[in-house]
Amino acid sequence: AVDGPSGSGKSTAARGVAANLGLRYLDTGAMYRALTWWMMQQGIPVNDAQQVAAQAGRPAIEVGTDPGQPWVTVDDTDVTGLIRTREVSNAVSAVASVPAVRARLVALQQAIIAQTCAGGSGIVAEGRDIGTVVAPDAPVKVFLIASETARAERRSADLATDPGATPAVT
Repeated sequence: AVDGPSGSGKSTAARGVAANLGLRYLDTGAMYRALTWWMMQQGIPVNDAQQVAAQAGRPAIEVGTDPGQPWVTVDDTDVTGLIRTREVSNAVSAVASVPAVRARLVALQQAIIAQTCAGGSGIVAEGRDIGTVVAPDAPVKVFLIASETARAERRSADLATDPGATPAVT
C-alpha cells in the first residue's frame, strides 16, 4: 500500500516496485478520474453531490493491473488518456469527496486486491487512504513524502501534456 500527498511520487514508486517484484499494480486515483470523466460525459454536474451520488453506481469501471501498461475503461470505452485532461483534473476532487463514490470505488478496489491475491499474485496499490481505508491489513505500507518544491515540479511535469491544466487533489 503506497500513500502520500499529491505529487509525492506514489504512482512512479508503486509501478516501479510492482514491475521489479513481478507484482500487479492498482492506481486507485485513475478509478476516481474514470468516474469523473463519465459524470462529465453524461452532463451530470460534478459539484452536485446528490446527483453524483445517485449516478455513482451506473458505469462499469475496469482497470488493468499490469504495471507496464495500466489501462482504464468505462462501459468498455478505453479512457486511459481521456482521464488525464485538465477538465477531469479540475473536477475529480468534487466527485471523489462524495461518500457514495468513495464507498463504491473502495469496494471495487478491495475486490480487485482480494481477487489478485487469491489468484496467487501480490499487488502494489497506490492512492489516498490506501493503507488506512482500502487495504488496512496490507503487509507493507509506505507513506511517501516530498518537499513542496519537488511535489510542484512533479505535478507540473504530469500536467505538461495539457498546458491549461491545473493540479487537482485526488
